[in-house]
Amino acid sequence: MSQVLDTPPPSPAPVAGAPGEDLAALAARHGLSVSGARPTLAVYVRRLWARRHFIGAFATAKLTAQYSQARLGQLWQVMTPLLNAAVYYVIFGVLMQTRRGVPDYVPFLVTGVFVWTFTQSSIMAGTRAISGNLGLVRALHFPRAALPVSFCLQQLQQLLFSMAALVVILLAFGVPPAPSWLLAAPVLVLQFVFNAGVSLIMARVGAKIPDIAQLMPFLLRTWMYASGVMFSIDRMVSAQSDLPSWLGTVLQANPAAVYIDLMRFALIDSFGGGHLPPHVWALATGWALLAGVGGFLYFWKAEETYGRG
Repeated sequence: MSQVLDTPPPSPAPVAGAPGEDLAALAARHGLSVSGARPTLAVYVRRLWARRHFIGAFATAKLTAQYSQARLGQLWQVMTPLLNAAVYYVIFGVLMQTRRGVPDYVPFLVTGVFVWTFTQSSIMAGTRAISGNLGLVRALHFPRAALPVSFCLQQLQQLLFSMAALVVILLAFGVPPAPSWLLAAPVLVLQFVFNAGVSLIMARVGAKIPDIAQLMPFLLRTWMYASGVMFSIDRMVSAQSDLPSWLGTVLQANPAAVYIDLMRFALIDSFGGGHLPPHVWALATGWALLAGVGGFLYFWKAEETYGRG
């Protein structure tokens, strides 16, 4: 009788998930994985490609809704950059006389404004791509890179509308059609890749520091003034003999200036190859690859953090 009373009760069987249990081994044994974990780069690229139709539809829907409340509707897609060009023409072309020595100044200016607006709008939209769409990010599971890429595609679609107006302006100011106009297509491809890469970088930064969206307009405005949108960098550097020689090289190698100059070279016959920096196509391709590949990898590295916290 005493032996029965003194016998300790058997230890309870270990419960899955109890303290001390190896939860990682338990999850692996049952085929479980971390929710929202970052996939491998190859898997991520495949998932992004599989959602290419969503990216295109989302970009088109955003573009259509952008001016849906305005009476003139989609006409603002063309009128907005044209009004900006008119303001810059009065301030810089007339008052500051930057048009002197620049043949076909109006086509020169409008081309610069349209191409710059493409980069500016893409980067601004990319900065808010995650922080401004948290409801979508938290509700649905999809590669988050789809958002900044779709916003860049939206801006490309808007630029294509503006290019129709640009063709009319070129013809109105006596710039004849030429085979070089076909070069506009590869320029836009390279610029799109560059814009998408920078947008991906800014989307990650904006997701972590939302206040960066308030600073970006000032940074972009400074970048615009250094990109030769309203003036010829080549002419300015030649006229200012007191400027250090390296400054002209830096300004001409600036990626925004490279894409603007290439588009002017393609569309305006008076903007000859002498206005272009050396190895301009190599520069344009290099900037696109650096920003595109680097920006994509930088964004992918933080994939599992978007929409959390």
